[in-house]
Amino acid sequence: MTRKSIMKPMLLAALLTTSTVGLSGCGYNNLQAQDEQVTASWSEVVNQYQRRSDLVPNLVKVVQQYAEQEQEVFTQVAQARSRAGGITVTPEVLNDPEAMERYAAAQEQMTGALSRLMAVSERYPELKSDALFQDLQAQLEGTENRITVARNRYIQEVQGYNTTVRQFPTNITAKVFGMDTKPNFTVANEDAISTAPSVDFGDSAKAE
Repeated sequence: MTRKSIMKPMLLAALLTTSTVGLSGCGYNNLQAQDEQVTASWSEVVNQYQRRSDLVPNLVKVVQQYAEQEQEVFTQVAQARSRAGGITVTPEVLNDPEAMERYAAAQEQMTGALSRLMAVSERYPELKSDALFQDLQAQLEGTENRITVARNRYIQEVQGYNTTVRQFPTNITAKVFGMDTKPNFTVANEDAISTAPSVDFGDSAKAE
């Protein structure tokens, strides 16, 4: 083996090492890791919203058994679920402020419609005592709490990522690789989702 043939692998290894250190030093690896964290946390948000959506048909079915005349509420729930389900949730949404806003608004409409549906139970004592309804009620409350946790985690991940994208010198790396800041929930929405939505099954109806 010649000296020249030995030097080639050594030079290649040195270049790879230098390249890796350079990318790490300029924040590229950190940006990629944070980007993956944002995507993963968003997936959990979507999963929990889907879990809630899957509960809706059973909730409506059991409420209808006792409150057939509440057609307006059932219609509102159906429309809200349709709007929420009609939005395609892809990774591209994370980079589109308008799409993000539409998705968040649709889910908030679903929250409002569900609250109205659950408030109906106050007018029907037999419904409140139905075992299936009680089980679905508990599942909905648990899901709303998981949604809150997932959204708050997403907010934190996006804030961390956006900070890295803006800070020097990683902002230069982000610009070179086309990594822009990501839209987050608005300040108003952040306040609204800091705690789980009210689905106390009574206060809303009494307030009306």
